[in-house]
Amino acid sequence: MNDLSLKQDDPRSTAFPAGQAGGILTIDLAALIANWRLLRDRAAPAECAAVVKADAYGLGIAPAVRALAKAGCRTFFVAHLSEGVAARAAVPGATIYVLNGLLPGTAPAYRDAGLRPILGSLEEIVEWGGFCRNAGRRLPAAIHFDTGMNRLGLRPEEAQEIAASADLADFEPALVMSHFVSSEEPDNPINARQIEAFGGVRTAFAHAPASLCNSSGIFLAEKPHLDLVRPGYALYGGNPTPGGANPMRPVVRLEAPIIQLRTAEDGETVGYNAQWTARGRRRLATIPVGYADGYPRAASATEAKREARRDAGAAIVRGRRCPFAGRVSMDLLAIDVTEVPEGAVGRGDLVTLIGDDLTIDEVARRADTIGYEVLTSLGRRYARRYVGGET
Repeated sequence: MNDLSLKQDDPRSTAFPAGQAGGILTIDLAALIANWRLLRDRAAPAECAAVVKADAYGLGIAPAVRALAKAGCRTFFVAHLSEGVAARAAVPGATIYVLNGLLPGTAPAYRDAGLRPILGSLEEIVEWGGFCRNAGRRLPAAIHFDTGMNRLGLRPEEAQEIAASADLADFEPALVMSHFVSSEEPDNPINARQIEAFGGVRTAFAHAPASLCNSSGIFLAEKPHLDLVRPGYALYGGNPTPGGANPMRPVVRLEAPIIQLRTAEDGETVGYNAQWTARGRRRLATIPVGYADGYPRAASATEAKREARRDAGAAIVRGRRCPFAGRVSMDLLAIDVTEVPEGAVGRGDLVTLIGDDLTIDEVARRADTIGYEVLTSLGRRYARRYVGGET
């Protein structure tokens, strides 16, 4: 049977029919909601927000925030002002924070869209305070303190002085926050140092809600949930407890059709630069997915990896895990399907690139990267199907 024919007329397909796409990306909104509820319950009584930056980690910001808002999520975090505007269009009544701060001259856009900047410098505090004073409105914003990341944020030792600053009288400090450096490593001593440093910030801003936890932070033994937690990766099925079982449900499934079956004889090479050589007669399936679709080129199968006993990319074909053969190119990759019974798979049949036991984290490991990069790189050439919830 041609698996592709089963998907073409799905009413939730987006952009274009599956038959016109190189692959099918299925996004399970019910699983997204279930993951948020698991994190909400674990962090209770703290509020559970949702980080939906990078187009909801590549899955589509509008469908994701609508589904989460319907489930009860009230607060969202994005990286850029433009993302905040997109989220606001999808959920008019939600609280939306913009992580990357207040760029010069953008305060009116925040006011007009009802967004909250996260202020991470004295310059930003002064600019936001001055804007609010001139506008005659005490608008809300968050204040970010850096407890170890050294990217954005004010130093914790500045907290008392900032809390007493006249600039804060002109706007509402609606949240104080920091960000863990290594919460996925529960035994890393930097976690305790950050919790202690942020404790001083909370003392200085005793009347403002406080937030420290990302996905992995929610699972720390210290339970530093405070007033609000900000999960991102775990919402989308990534494992917040590396080294242990993944408590989250998978949200993403990526499939692609076989466009050609062929045979490589013993000693023949496959792909660019002849980096993979057939050892014995091999049957190959070519599928129309490559790095232009966000599938990592680093998952390529090469002789160097084989000799070093390093895993390369793989796909699931008729229930069997089959290794890649050769390099992932821009639009194509080849899979060694020799172990699949001959005649059991044909042109047009779907193979699984993400899904079943090929999790986001497993795919990332085989490409020497992290699941965050795999998720956020998923391209726009796929036919996207949203299942299990309203979009």
